Amino acid sequence: MPTPAAQPIQVHRSPVVRGLYLVAGILSLVAGIAGAVLPVLPATPFVLLAAACFARSSDRFHNTLLNHRIAGPIIADWREHHAMKRKTKQWAALMMVVSFGTSMLVVPTMWHRLMLLGMALVLGIFIWWVPVRPE
Repeated sequence: MPTPAAQPIQVHRSPVVRGLYLVAGILSLVAGIAGAVLPVLPATPFVLLAAACFARSSDRFHNTLLNHRIAGPIIADWREHHAMKRKTKQWAALMMVVSFGTSMLVVPTMWHRLMLLGMALVLGIFIWWVPVRPE
């Protein structure tokens, strides 16, 4: 059963609230970009949060993010289907295993390794829980 198309989100009327959403969106996008490079920091949730903030603050920033060649399709899938393509889920899981695995090899103490393992399990459960989008 197909899900209904996502309703467009309106930019907030208050300039103060729009400014707060814009700052939150920029900070989230920076965290998402950092998460694409740094181990342990997940990129996708921050990019999705940035898209939500930009939708409420700036049509220009929101459209730029939606038209991005990598982030755009992932955001569109989430908005329209509340799901991810199987290939996207597999890529996310692979990157998670590589980044957490590398981090666990580098940290010096067992406590840090256990903490990383716990974070990996929570993120892995989240990725497993997200439905696969029908092709």
